[in-house]
Amino acid sequence: MTWTGRLALLAFVAGAVGVIWFTNLFLTDRYTTVTRSRAEVRQALYAGNLMSELQRNSIVPTLLSRDPVLVGALTSNDFQQTSQHLISYVEEIGAAGITLLDESGRVVGATDRALLGTNNRQSPNFVDALRSNDTIFKAMQLDNGAYEFSYSRRIDVNGALAGVIVVKVDLARFEKSWAGISDAVIVVNSEGNIILSTEPRWRSKLEAEALATRDAPTAIERAFQLTTDWSTHPNDAYLGGEAVMRLESRIPFRGWRMISFTTYASVRERVNGFLALEIMGFAILLSGAFYLTSRRAVSRAGLFQRESAELRQLNAALQREIAERKRAEKSLEVAEQTLAQSSKLAVLGEMSAAVSHELNQPLAAMKTYLAGARLLIKRKRSEEALASFGRIDDLIERMGAITKQLKSYARKGSDHLQQIDLRDCVASALSMMEPQFKQGSVEIIRTLPPEPVVVDGDRVRLEQVLVNLLRNAFDASNASDEPQIEIIVAGGTQASVTVRDNGSGIKDLETLFEPFYTTKAPGDGVGLGLAISSGIVAELGGRLMARNRPTGGAAFEMILPLSQEGREAAE
Repeated sequence: MTWTGRLALLAFVAGAVGVIWFTNLFLTDRYTTVTRSRAEVRQALYAGNLMSELQRNSIVPTLLSRDPVLVGALTSNDFQQTSQHLISYVEEIGAAGITLLDESGRVVGATDRALLGTNNRQSPNFVDALRSNDTIFKAMQLDNGAYEFSYSRRIDVNGALAGVIVVKVDLARFEKSWAGISDAVIVVNSEGNIILSTEPRWRSKLEAEALATRDAPTAIERAFQLTTDWSTHPNDAYLGGEAVMRLESRIPFRGWRMISFTTYASVRERVNGFLALEIMGFAILLSGAFYLTSRRAVSRAGLFQRESAELRQLNAALQREIAERKRAEKSLEVAEQTLAQSSKLAVLGEMSAAVSHELNQPLAAMKTYLAGARLLIKRKRSEEALASFGRIDDLIERMGAITKQLKSYARKGSDHLQQIDLRDCVASALSMMEPQFKQGSVEIIRTLPPEPVVVDGDRVRLEQVLVNLLRNAFDASNASDEPQIEIIVAGGTQASVTVRDNGSGIKDLETLFEPFYTTKAPGDGVGLGLAISSGIVAELGGRLMARNRPTGGAAFEMILPLSQEGREAAE
């Protein structure tokens, strides 16, 4: 080979190495960013599910402390039906267990009948509940290293202590669901101790101590494959000697934090697959160059034989590269299947949080009607009590309809629309919110036109939007000395419903309609109401807007196109 040929070959090899090096940097950075973004979304969903479970169980002690059956049992010391009554509750709310203690700390009712008769007078749940009039949350470490989470609240009858109700929260099931993917997930408390973990041996340790634990289980060793050949991207953390991506987020509950460790293995496989294609392409070009050189030197038999031997070796190398590419493609297919399963789990978590959020209001209304029905039955006013039961039946049907509509929202589908008078939707929403308005002494100002305002839509979903807006206005106006809510229905070229309050207004209008954004205190909401409402209005061809009033408070306006009948009436 001449010096010119050698220099050309050297330039070709240098160029190929440079292209492969740049491709490795670019694709590694791109796929790492995608992997980090997906891990952040997954972690946000995990935190939302955890908060939803804690908030759902936090209200149970308050409800049970006012339960007439439990209060009557503590007053009469007749506990024959208490355990069965608690078992019926635990099946409805999905708690890990419920225990009823009398004033001396003795267990008089429990979903686990083996606990009946035991004395828990020294239990932190009992002692702390006696010292407070609010619901107390406790996270206690058991002998096996796991943590037990519970809410407790004292029960007073006529101002005197009658007992304590304890509700255990089942957070261990989240560990099992988190362990089903290629991530290690831990939750630490405000002191830095691990209270939830996909690896049982990490519980009660600090993060540094947990990461230093040797002999990680086989499942985690498979999840975190060695990626130390990446010198261009520093590793966030090491787990069992393997490089992983560390992500941390705050859980708005008692200073808890969630930390996840995500493997880089899928990124490496995708990059290697693309690099294999590049190497194969350069190898083909190189083989072509050698072939042309061999044709020119056909008269030189010795050189031709050497070139042929080199070509055979190159072909063998190409075969190895092709086989490596096939293995990389197979690994990529497995990674994509795992990612699809993870996406399904994330959607299920979002739907679970949305259903819990949307059913709170009908449940609260059902409790109010049920309490009123009990009082009417005691006063032997059975006809009025039957009317309350009829309202409860309507609410149950509404809850079923809301569940169906939430599933439809998740599928981004559309149902059959019908002509609806917005005045009727407003009346139904105000009727559902009436118990809360009366309890909070809220002044309601209605401005309704005398003629119908007809739109094409779904009555249940429109009432769902209005109830969300009225509930937010109710929460915002509670801070005012004289709470006031104004609802205005207007027609014309298009239909509009405006809900105003005299609260403190909205601080961040930009992110108001994003999922999981909320200004409420932990336990009062998960930030899905306005996101769902905005999606419902958009599907009906309208828009939902928010603004701050110059005189104070906020105003939400829902604008919808009029139906054909509504436009003809307006004309």
